[in-house]
Amino acid sequence: MGSDPNFKNLADLKFKILTLGCKVNQYDSQEIRERFLEAGWREAAKGQQASVYIINTCTVTQKADRDSLYYIRRSFRENPSALIVVTGCLTELDSKQLKKEQGVGLIIKNRDKGKIVSRVINRNSARSGISFFEGRTRAFLKIQDGCNNFCSYCKVPLVRGVSRSKPLSEVMREARQLVASGYCEIVLTGICLGSYGKDLKPGSSLVTVIDSLEAVEGLHRIRLSSIEAKDVSDQLIGQIARSKKLCRHLHIPIQSGDNEILRSMHRKYTGRDYLRLVQELKKACPGIAITTDVLAGYPGEEERHFRNTMDLVKKIMPLRTHIFPFSPREGTQAFVLKNQVAADIVKDRVDRMRHAAEICAAAYRKKFLSKIMPVLIETRVKGSNNMWEGHTDNYLKVRCRSSRDLRNKLIPLRLEKIGGGEISGILP
Repeated sequence: MGSDPNFKNLADLKFKILTLGCKVNQYDSQEIRERFLEAGWREAAKGQQASVYIINTCTVTQKADRDSLYYIRRSFRENPSALIVVTGCLTELDSKQLKKEQGVGLIIKNRDKGKIVSRVINRNSARSGISFFEGRTRAFLKIQDGCNNFCSYCKVPLVRGVSRSKPLSEVMREARQLVASGYCEIVLTGICLGSYGKDLKPGSSLVTVIDSLEAVEGLHRIRLSSIEAKDVSDQLIGQIARSKKLCRHLHIPIQSGDNEILRSMHRKYTGRDYLRLVQELKKACPGIAITTDVLAGYPGEEERHFRNTMDLVKKIMPLRTHIFPFSPREGTQAFVLKNQVAADIVKDRVDRMRHAAEICAAAYRKKFLSKIMPVLIETRVKGSNNMWEGHTDNYLKVRCRSSRDLRNKLIPLRLEKIGGGEISGILP
């Protein structure tokens, strides 16, 4: 099928979006979804064929590449006559490979995602941004894209470009629309969130965005998706400490706790810097949750380097630790490094780090037992009629029983018992 199919039949007007990767990609997919819906299209249900498939790809790891290709091929099997549109990060450097994939009719780079609907059905939209978030109680709001950091292992700056910020007026317009649509928690999202505003004229900052959102009536929670250690300023720490809306939760990637490895990665902090930052946060914001990313098996990582990372993780006691095995990405500096770590050693380190992370998470959760905390209920637990789950502001996952519909309600719960990765809560 070509890039300008003639969809005349109402039955043809069904689309399906398959999204891989980060919250920024999920936001981008929601924006595409809204433009199709505005044009009179319907979103195909699970298991239902569509006339147009949009695969919003990721390329941060080799697994992400494989998964992206899998969804392209699955879409073709589901409906060989459909138009398959491939967008997202895999399109930036791998378009030649994608053109060889059966059924791919359009390849659209990240910078042109906003033109997908006009390319498919020759209809331009005057609107941008989002007004709801399909399937979620917490809405992601992208305020920034791109990255200027160029860490040695990371392909993201190559496929997302330099840092670009959304003007504050647009951020506020979208935020008010999301609150009007019933969302009481907004997650500020970006590739490098702490870079917000540095490219704007006049300049702005993440703290300025938060200050402005604090005044939005009906918005109960503001959460930050991820932020680099170097971007956690004293002003931001003060904002978390005094704010009644900004969640006591920061996702701050570690990647490594060893200074030699951090230097090779081009990370702009030391293990001591990171630990000092977390200590400052915990002192200023009691109860704050730290979640993080760790990269295991970076080229040249020896057992002593890995132990330094383990030691740092144990000291900061993160609530969640996302552990990734090193994935060589062509075009990055780490791709050509020697001293690659053997796969069996990497797997062992991932397993050991996962075990340590689980102990840290359990210790953090235990501190909040018997406390009464507000929980934003997000969804009914699958397979249950009366079990609900949501999160506290410091990202504890809590479940409770109720015969009432609690979705999207902020309710106080007494945290009673830990089971697996969740805490059981009851109405006090």
